[in-house]
Amino acid sequence: MMTVNEVSKLTGVSVRTLQYYDKIELLKPMNYTEAGYRLYGEEQLEKLQQILLFRELEFPLKDIKEILNRPNFDKEKAVKQQITLLELKKEHIENLIRFAKTISERGEIRMDFSAFDSKKLEDYAKRAKEEWGTTEAYQEFSEKSKGWSKTDEKNVMSDFMKIFREFGNLKEQEASAPEVQDLVKDLQTYITKHFYNCTDEILLGLGKMYAAGGEFTENIDKAGGEGTAVFTCRAIEEYCRK
Repeated sequence: MMTVNEVSKLTGVSVRTLQYYDKIELLKPMNYTEAGYRLYGEEQLEKLQQILLFRELEFPLKDIKEILNRPNFDKEKAVKQQITLLELKKEHIENLIRFAKTISERGEIRMDFSAFDSKKLEDYAKRAKEEWGTTEAYQEFSEKSKGWSKTDEKNVMSDFMKIFREFGNLKEQEASAPEVQDLVKDLQTYITKHFYNCTDEILLGLGKMYAAGGEFTENIDKAGGEGTAVFTCRAIEEYCRK
């Protein structure tokens, strides 16, 4: 078995990220020491490899969790895809190195930008992502966002974060305050309109994710000030209790 620090050094995944994966039950340790330190075995390292594959494909963590929990999840296919992705990245980097060496040795600028072409890598990642993206929420989001431009995507996310800024402005109030509860309803409506159908059950899960630490908490607290993510979680719990 390996400690969380040893796994971090081996994989390059930060200790904080591994702790976050444990909190959201994406990657639970094999065991804990009496002092509460996380311990990982081969099964957990294999699962972490699968998680990293899907992160390379830019899947949200909640979708990765759903995919890995499927009874028919094909581990062998996932590993093969990871190998292919790494080989394509290696090929892309080697092309860039050769290009840079040529410029260095000849001392001249080449009007050839083929070394910067990452289309092959991007196309493979896109196909792999589409193959795995069969969750109902992912399919619904894909349909809703099909015609989005980069500007549309930016505006949707900007407006989304404005809701958390509003939570930040209200965080001195009680989570049950009418104004706060109205804002929770606005959040749920926004998610349903722009991403996927946000039931109370899904909303409650999102709230826990917001407050669990990691990048979600950091981004929300950055928008609304420290403590906004935890306050939003409390407000959502109050809302879903009704």
